[in-house]
Amino acid sequence: MKNRGLPSLLVLLLLLAGCSTRTMEYPNDDYGPARPVDVSHVPDAVPRDEPYSKYGNPSSYTVRGRTYHVLDTGEGYREKGLASWYGLKFHGRRTSSGEAYDMYAMTAAHKTLPLPTWVRVTNLDNGSSVVVKVNDRGPFHSGRIIDLSYAAASRLGVLGKGTAPVEVVALQVEKPATVAAKAADVRQFPLWVQAGAFASEANAQLLLHRLEEQSGLQGRIRPLEQLSGRIYRVWLGPVSSERQLQQLTKKLPEWGIESYRVVQ
Repeated sequence: MKNRGLPSLLVLLLLLAGCSTRTMEYPNDDYGPARPVDVSHVPDAVPRDEPYSKYGNPSSYTVRGRTYHVLDTGEGYREKGLASWYGLKFHGRRTSSGEAYDMYAMTAAHKTLPLPTWVRVTNLDNGSSVVVKVNDRGPFHSGRIIDLSYAAASRLGVLGKGTAPVEVVALQVEKPATVAAKAADVRQFPLWVQAGAFASEANAQLLLHRLEEQSGLQGRIRPLEQLSGRIYRVWLGPVSSERQLQQLTKKLPEWGIESYRVVQ
């Protein structure tokens, strides 16, 4: 009997090799174009709701004898370390997510974030920052946490030195409710009610404490990274039934909350 799973396994291994192969076989001989290319016009990557790569997100994989475990989500991810970059050697080659590597696009490689994930990368030496789409695996050099495309590295001022200290913060994409769920008005409890969102954490805490006293419910502050910066969302709950939800949302305008969202 033929092993029908073998072709899929081979495809998975080839895709994961997109970054791992380049770092194992060509550790130091990547390069940029003969003449510098102006990428100042290249816009930041824009976070959007995309399904995770079918082949780029195994639960774990091994490179150079070390096993890496892919995260289920990028939510809350924030890390500081060294960034490096990769260029013409791999331009046009397939990445671990299955997309072709475009050195002039705002992309990056990461060892454990799910593919794709959008992150803000800030150069801690000069304060410049960009938003990139993580669609590849790597880098596998000790101490490095992200491998930038040529364009991203140029925008951050990393090309000349080759590496730079950076902070990487994952950006969250608000997933819209499906049309079917809206039509059927399906709710899965427990739920939370978002009563506000603030750029100031102190203002978010003030509203949270007031609403906790008025509603008798517990609340929480949920940070969210956006292109414009971090916001602090005020959530009330958990709400355990449709009746409790209706009672709460009826009271919110009396407490000065004219706009709210029901969140899972």
